Parts: sequence; structure tokens; C-alpha cells
Amino acid sequence: MKRLLVLLLLALAVPASAQVTVTFWHSMDGPAGEAIDRFAQAFNESQNEYRVEVRYAGDYREAETKLVAALRTGTAPTLFQAEIGFFPRLVAEGTLRPLDDLISGLEPEFVTDFYPAPWKYGVVKGVRYGLPFNTSTPVLFYNADALRAKHLPVPGDWPTFESDAIKLTSRRSKGFIAILDSWIFEAMVTSRGGSLVTVDGRPNFDSPEAIDALEMLRRLVDKRAAIPRNLAESQFAQLDFVRTKGMMVFASIANWPAAEKYSFAFELGVAPVPHAAGGKVPMGGAELVVLKGASDEAAKGAFEFWKFLMKPENIVSWIEASYYVPLRKSVVPLLAKFYAENPYRKVAFEQISRAVPRPRVPQFAVWRDYLDEALEKSLKGRMDPKQALEEAQKKALEVK
Repeated sequence: MKRLLVLLLLALAVPASAQVTVTFWHSMDGPAGEAIDRFAQAFNESQNEYRVEVRYAGDYREAETKLVAALRTGTAPTLFQAEIGFFPRLVAEGTLRPLDDLISGLEPEFVTDFYPAPWKYGVVKGVRYGLPFNTSTPVLFYNADALRAKHLPVPGDWPTFESDAIKLTSRRSKGFIAILDSWIFEAMVTSRGGSLVTVDGRPNFDSPEAIDALEMLRRLVDKRAAIPRNLAESQFAQLDFVRTKGMMVFASIANWPAAEKYSFAFELGVAPVPHAAGGKVPMGGAELVVLKGASDEAAKGAFEFWKFLMKPENIVSWIEASYYVPLRKSVVPLLAKFYAENPYRKVAFEQISRAVPRPRVPQFAVWRDYLDEALEKSLKGRMDPKQALEEAQKKALEVK
């Protein structure tokens, strides 16, 4: 009897010991991070082959630093949420596992259900390295009460935006909070019909569109109509907005839940990025990637977890928690009530039709630091905008 009991206990222990662990580092905090925790728990409970262990690795920049260190010590995770500006660098350095063998088993109907831009972004030179996960666009958050009180239009173009920012400025508040971030600035350039990188992959920081955008920001700062905040001061920028110290700010659509939660003192307005005819917005977000050191079993587990995340009901939960753009067309009707509850949500979502991928040049992960530096030098250090951008251009050209 004892022998049978021992054999039974051993038999029950085998599946647990054979379970493959999939470590997943991500950069989502707040409601989005909580959603990832729930998804991992639900996936783990839905099957016995794999166990996903999630870890918040800090924001995108912090996570990138931690990953680089982990790659050197052989402690990298199985699955990593790679910001799309960092993704090309990981591909170029040979740190990612190709995923074509896993993708080949997907049903054609499943693949064609994805919006083309986010689906194609994970393919580099004909090889799939990334899986779409969170896709965003920049939007304009504004104090709707303040615009209404002054009878100002919601800005749809840059002259109107600049005029509104000046008219919204008073002794106690500024019209605009300028986040000194390369992605936000990129939106100001692409919306003017320009690009930060040329078609042949060279930096284009001193283009007419870039100079025009930075000169506009400098005018607003000079007229005391804008508060410049660098990335280290992003928390202060949020406080500036919710405390009505600033009336307009550009940020990712994914910042919406936090903005909505804390802007209870006024009606939160959300609009597309102002643009000229034919202007675009840069697609933001991240790809899920499998690191090259992962075993075949762990890679398969990571892929199964991604497929679990892409189930319609999970995408709906993800969008409701994070406000990111739904990746699959068939999911949009399921979100009809969500978008109907707040008309601003639909307006912001429809901006995806004007979204273009971020530069797919490995060196851009380094170049953008020079651009951030140029923004700060011009808007906080008073350097001439054209000179600041030319300096950033020169530094970028020296990167091999």
C-alpha cells in the first residue's frame, strides 16, 4: 500500500517538475502592469506545460539598460518587451531568436486579422523577430474646460495649436507643457510631412520640418506659454497638467488611464496630433521578442503565451486597462461600448490610420539620445534651435 502511495505521489510530481519556465520582462506599470499579471496567472492556470514568470523591469529606458547587462552575464529573460525604437538594435546585434518556425503554424485568417503596420513591424529583412503586443500613437491631452471658457477651437493644425497655447496662458498657468522626448518631437516632425531619418537610413535631425518644430517650441517658451520638462521630470509634467499649471500636453495614448484618473478637476479632452495635409504620426509601443539564449521549449512557451494574449477577450481586457490600440480588426466591434462611453476614445483610436512605423535603423537607439539633448539645450539652455539640431545631427553621423 505504501509503495502504491509513493508511486502515485511521484506520478503527480512529474508534470510539475517538467513544466518549462518562461521569464518575461516588461515595462508596464499601473493598470497595464496589473493586466499583465492577470494574463500570466490565467495562462499558467489554463495549461500545465509552461509557467510564465513576469517581472517589471522599469520603464523602456531602464529595461533596456537591464537587458544589456543581463545579456553580458547570461541572465537575460526568455521574453522581453522591446520598445520599437530599441527593437532594430537588438536585431542588428544578433541577440534575438528568429520566430518564423513558430509563426508558420498560424492560421492565415488569424494573421490577416491584424492591422498591417503593427504586424509587419516585427519582420526585418524578411525574417520575423518580433511579435506585436502594445501599439500606441501620441495624442494631444487638453483641458477642455479651459478651451471652452476662452472659446478656443481644438487645434487641428500647428498654427492653431501655437495660437491656443498663447491664449491659454495666464499668470497662474501656461498654455502648454513641452515634454522633451524624441518620440513626441518626432510626431511634431512627421505631422509636418517630415522624417527624422532619410530613406537611406541617415539621421535627418536638421531637416526644415525639424527646425520648424523646434523653433515653434522655442517661441512658446520665450513667450512664457510653455513649461519645458525633460524625461526625468515626466512626473512633474503630469502634476503640472492635472493641477492645471499647463493646459495642453502631448503624450502616448497609453497615458490616458492615469490622466483620466487624476484630472477630476476638469473635463479631459483628447485629440489627434495637429498636422498639415498628409502629415503622419509615429507608431509607438513595443514588440515581444525571444532572446537567442532561450531553449526551444521556452521559446515555444513564450509563443504560446503571446497567442493567449492575442485572444479577442484578452485584447479587449488589455485595451480597457491600457487604452492601447487594438491589434486585431475583429476585436474593434467588441470594443464598441468602450469607445461609445467616451467620444474622445474613438477619435484618438482612428488616428492609427495615419500612423507610420518609427525609424528601423539600429543606430537610432543611440541617435535619439542626441535629439533629447538638443531639445533640452534649446528649450532649457537657450541654444539656438537650428544650432542645437545641427549639433545633434553631427553627433549622430559619427555613430558607426
